[in-house]
Amino acid sequence: MSKPDKDQSAQSVLDRVLVLEMVRVTEAAAIAASSLIGRGDEKAADAAAVEAMRLAFDDLYMDGTVVIGEGERDEAPMLYIGEKVGGAPGKGPKIDIALDPLEGTTITAKAGPNSLAVLAAAEEGNLLNAPDTYMDKIAIGPGYPDGVISLEKSVTQNVKDLAEAKGVPASAIMACVLDRPRHADIIEELRSLGAGVTLIGDGDVAGIIATTDEDTNIDIYMGQGGAPEGVLAAAALRCVGGQMNGRLVFRNDDERKRAAKWGIKDLDRIYKLEDLASGDCIFAATGVTDGSLLGGVKRLRRPMGMVMTTDSVVMRASSGTVRWVKGEHRLT
Repeated sequence: MSKPDKDQSAQSVLDRVLVLEMVRVTEAAAIAASSLIGRGDEKAADAAAVEAMRLAFDDLYMDGTVVIGEGERDEAPMLYIGEKVGGAPGKGPKIDIALDPLEGTTITAKAGPNSLAVLAAAEEGNLLNAPDTYMDKIAIGPGYPDGVISLEKSVTQNVKDLAEAKGVPASAIMACVLDRPRHADIIEELRSLGAGVTLIGDGDVAGIIATTDEDTNIDIYMGQGGAPEGVLAAAALRCVGGQMNGRLVFRNDDERKRAAKWGIKDLDRIYKLEDLASGDCIFAATGVTDGSLLGGVKRLRRPMGMVMTTDSVVMRASSGTVRWVKGEHRLT
């Protein structure tokens, strides 16, 4: 287990755990899930990632609590909401963890793009305890005046306001949207403006982060996806800049009761970026399959033998630091 030196301050312990070691956790989950790529078994791929991530947490010197995980305790044997993780309970820094060991289970099962092992970490109380419901989301990258986008505006108005801020016509805007029947109206409205639409099959965390990378040509993310994934994406945007709105969507009374259980009182509230993730957030991700953000896990031959290669990123909000991490893991 990694332990701090005696002369390290509490803050430096926090830095070391969150920034330099969290990637090991997402690497472990990605490697485990990679053995199920294209095998058509979503549950097996997810289970492999969950087990590997849970074991990797035990090597970290922290007193962690899962605030967004695989579900409630009666639904998930590991990494359930409220579960304690880390190798120093009661001793290490208190850290809240939001995680998705395999963001894109269907993608992995079908060997599609943009499957990730993802987690976010923050000091206790700085991540929204989002219930496992849907969330309306809209997000853009950094460099625009505050309030350019809002869930209170129509699709058309958001596109026009963003285009004006960029100094381009609305037809120059490229939007990323999950390819779902529920988004038919959004897609139709975007195309009626002449805007482009990049449809993704799954993995809206990667879709939101893509708005921060000019190489993707994606200007804005719109649509409805999982609320837990919304918090994970918000943590990433807090690290690199950007704007995001989220609004929880409830389909039945059971979901409303879950929201109340986690302290959600205003069911119609529009959450801004800092409401979803605040303070000194950390975001870490490792690619499982190749995607726009990260390369996937590969099995390669090296002079010393077979290795698994990983492609990861870890970001920190307080410093704005983004580290791209290439790993080689020897197979024994």
